[in-house]
Amino acid sequence: MSAPVFCKRCLYSTAHPLGLTIDDEGICSGCRVHEEKDQLDWSARFEKLRALVEPYRDRAGRNYDCIVPVTGAQDSYYTVHVVKEKLGLNPLLVSYNKYFNTPLGIRNLANLRIRFNCDILSQNVNPLSVKRIVRTTLRRFGSIYWPILAGHTVFPVQTAVRYRIPLIIWGAHQGLEQVGMFSHEHEVEMTRRYRKDHDLMGYEADDLLSIFDDLAEEDVGQYRYPDDAALESVGVRGIYLGNYIRWDPKAQHEQMMSSHGYQSAAFPRTFDSYDHVDCFNYMDLHDRIKLYKHGYSRVTDHATREIRHGRMSREQGLALVRTHEQRPLVWLSQFCQWLGINQRSLEFILNQHRNPQFWQEGSPGDWTFRGWSTLQAETSETTFDPGFRVTSTLERDGLRGYVTVGKGWGSETEDTTKEIE
Repeated sequence: MSAPVFCKRCLYSTAHPLGLTIDDEGICSGCRVHEEKDQLDWSARFEKLRALVEPYRDRAGRNYDCIVPVTGAQDSYYTVHVVKEKLGLNPLLVSYNKYFNTPLGIRNLANLRIRFNCDILSQNVNPLSVKRIVRTTLRRFGSIYWPILAGHTVFPVQTAVRYRIPLIIWGAHQGLEQVGMFSHEHEVEMTRRYRKDHDLMGYEADDLLSIFDDLAEEDVGQYRYPDDAALESVGVRGIYLGNYIRWDPKAQHEQMMSSHGYQSAAFPRTFDSYDHVDCFNYMDLHDRIKLYKHGYSRVTDHATREIRHGRMSREQGLALVRTHEQRPLVWLSQFCQWLGINQRSLEFILNQHRNPQFWQEGSPGDWTFRGWSTLQAETSETTFDPGFRVTSTLERDGLRGYVTVGKGWGSETEDTTKEIE
């Protein structure tokens, strides 16, 4: 396998799992598409969005205008803000229960529903089935997150068919924002194919069934994508707001923190305190697995995004990556207890998924990392404050452990913008 080629502007390389190209000037396709953010007429594009959603407005008031998938983090607040407060639509919110919920994420999700005064449907798949699936996906292709990605991307579509609500509105498209797989002007929409190839690592629900496993059809049934006939009978389509709005997660999160009480928390493995505060494992064990498999982790994604938005230099971003990417895990024992596996056994499984392009084993158990951050020139940068505010903690109110189903929170009297020292 040839050595990865790095973009001269950001921190991505040609080894990116979503696919990325480098042009003759040494700039990657993701950076080139990002340039559109400063070139497109976003006022005109928002009016195009307004015209696109108008036919879906239920003027009789008998049904919801659209579906919006939400969690207790990511782009949920800003997406609902645009849909309800700028487009004036009446959305049905849908949320897949990931079972790795933090108390802060449950609080943020409850606050989202209350602040925007929206109805919400939550899906709780049998936790025994979820654990069986995680054991399978962990062993077969090194993923603890397959059921979460599958559930989050299929439950909104299933709900659209069941309630005959054609329009699903998502936030930003990962392939566009990260690697420039599409242009904003392509106005790409959510598809079964993209979900399988990229979100689900090439595996649909039925692909998990095997005579060598204990999974049964009833375990994977909730993750099946509706068939084409069902989709066509309703006219289901999923659009991405990122095609019509200049997407900037840091600015958008800070706007929602100020106006709608979104709360953030610090992570050892990245400087971004805004994303994924709803999950104990995304920026912990899941992030380490990403480093094992692909030679880089989520902090590289965060630094690349901030470099592209002009808020840090490439050298500052690389220094932050080297500071955070090898930080120890905090919540590993909690995951092992949930899955019923000891840490030594888990590490044995994970080692089977280390990419030999980026990891070399000397003596047994002694691994040397040769990932993305080690393949680039040294930098004189040592410290840099990227300017992310921390307003809470994952274990909000001192609650420990996964929150399977949260009771929600009522009106808050605390100062939701107070920073944690």
